[in-house]
Amino acid sequence: MIYNKLYHLLKGKSIYADEIIPVDEKAEIRNYEFNSLAYNLLSGDEIYSCTNHDKTFTCRDIKNTRVAGIDKLIDVSDINIAENRKFRYVVFKPASNEKFKDVVLFFHGFNEKYWDKYLPWAKKIAEDTGKLVVLFPIAFHMNRAPHLWSDPRKMFELSKHRKDGFPDLIDSSLSNVAISTRLHACPQRFLWSGLQTYYDVIQFVEECKRGEHPLIEKDFTLDFFSYSVGSLLAEILKLTNHNHYFDNSKLVMFCGGAVFNRLSPVSKFIIDSEANAAMYSYLVEHLSIHMERNPRMNHHLGESHPEGLVFRSMLNYSVMLQQREDKFRKAADQILAISLQKDTVIPSYEIINTLQGSKRDIPIDVQVLDFPYEYRHEDPFPVAESISIMVNDSFNIVFKKISDFLNT
Repeated sequence: MIYNKLYHLLKGKSIYADEIIPVDEKAEIRNYEFNSLAYNLLSGDEIYSCTNHDKTFTCRDIKNTRVAGIDKLIDVSDINIAENRKFRYVVFKPASNEKFKDVVLFFHGFNEKYWDKYLPWAKKIAEDTGKLVVLFPIAFHMNRAPHLWSDPRKMFELSKHRKDGFPDLIDSSLSNVAISTRLHACPQRFLWSGLQTYYDVIQFVEECKRGEHPLIEKDFTLDFFSYSVGSLLAEILKLTNHNHYFDNSKLVMFCGGAVFNRLSPVSKFIIDSEANAAMYSYLVEHLSIHMERNPRMNHHLGESHPEGLVFRSMLNYSVMLQQREDKFRKAADQILAISLQKDTVIPSYEIINTLQGSKRDIPIDVQVLDFPYEYRHEDPFPVAESISIMVNDSFNIVFKKISDFLNT
């Protein structure tokens, strides 16, 4: 089926309410609930504990998140958002009555609210590899954000107030105003939500290893497919390699792979300019000072937590460069990155800078493609009828490369 027809077919499925959604004779979609054990990392509590190291910390994060345009609808502590504690993930399952031994964990991009554009991608991977594809939502996005934050009227009003408060604001929209306002007020949310998702994935893997998933064998193999900022999470998982869980895991990144401070995410579909400036200031320019002032953050991003060290190394190109590049070098033959020539959000040359290293001596395969139609980072495969054949051909080229790599 041609790509735009497949997109509309899958978009028309009720994929969030039902537990099992038949697609065709080759595949079906299933929804599963996940109860996060790591939600208590999130901002909004008074006291925090690290049970692994028997340490207790008082809260140092901002509690009152009011900046221009914010209201009670989105001024909610992260730890009190129900969707951060319990959420659904989507499984794209090839036709089979057997449990699956081969699994691909799929991570989406920043500020996503629905799985629509990813379902054809997941279907293609599942059909071409025969693997079970698990679409796992990153904290603070997708169906892990309150439904009201997607209300167009309320978000339009909020965006208007935000523009009034910041006259020089660039690219505020009803699509990004909720996440932009919250990250602008408290940019460390990016750290805590990222760490929560890291631990959620480890929890998911360990539950599967105990045989608790109805579709996955206990001795399963796991690969990663990631898009955009989801690649940052996939890289942290792969490079940390908790308990050697990912020794043999392959990682394919599409339109992603660069460190955080080499991204350009200001977009009506991602975050606005004030949020971007606040995040850059906090996470890149002054992170070391914030860590000195915040013992909890210093602990979780320090020597006691390898995943925190890798996370820090993926925020700033110049921080722990040698350690980061050594880890990439060891995993080089297990990584493939596919970037797009006209991508301005995560440019190809920044992906190459990160993955192939400052001396270009890391043999990671980074392939730069271009398409014969207008596209953007947020929408590499537009569904306009007038370009449907070209889009379909480009889609097949990209995902053949992805499936071939996962099959080797």
